[in-house]
Amino acid sequence: MDKGHGRIESRRIFLSSKLKGYADFPHVGVTFRLERHVTDLAGKNARHEVAYGLSSICGTDHRAGERLLGLVRGHWGIENGLHWRRDTTYDEDRSQIRKGNGPRVMATLRNLAISILRIAGSEAIASATRRCCVRVETCLRLIGLK
Repeated sequence: MDKGHGRIESRRIFLSSKLKGYADFPHVGVTFRLERHVTDLAGKNARHEVAYGLSSICGTDHRAGERLLGLVRGHWGIENGLHWRRDTTYDEDRSQIRKGNGPRVMATLRNLAISILRIAGSEAIASATRRCCVRVETCLRLIGLK
C-alpha cells in the first residue's frame, strides 16, 4: 500500500504460467493480472483498475510477483516523467499535429531530443533546448555532425 499525492493505492498481482505454451509471443514466462485500488485520503472517489500483461520473468512465486510489481510501477514513473517533460518543454498537449503517423513521429522526435540532451549530461532539458535553438553548432555537435 502506498500513500502519496493525495491518495492511497494498494496493488495485487496474480501470476500464471499456464499460457506459456499457448501465447504467440517468444520468451513468455508468465502472464499477469494487476489490480489497483485507489481512494483519496478522505476515503472517497474510490476506483478499481485492472491491467493485464506478459513478461519474460519465470516463476509464479512471491519474489516474481514483487519483481513484476516493481517493474510495472517503475515503467509508469518513467512514462509519466517523460510525458511531463515533453508537455512542459515542448508544449505537446497543444500540438496541432493529429492525423496519420504525425503525432507518433513528433513524440518520437521529442523523445530523441530529450534523450540526446540527457546523454550529453543536461539535467534541465528546457534550458538545454533553448541553448540548442540559439547555437545550432551545439545541436550539430550533440548528434555527431560537427
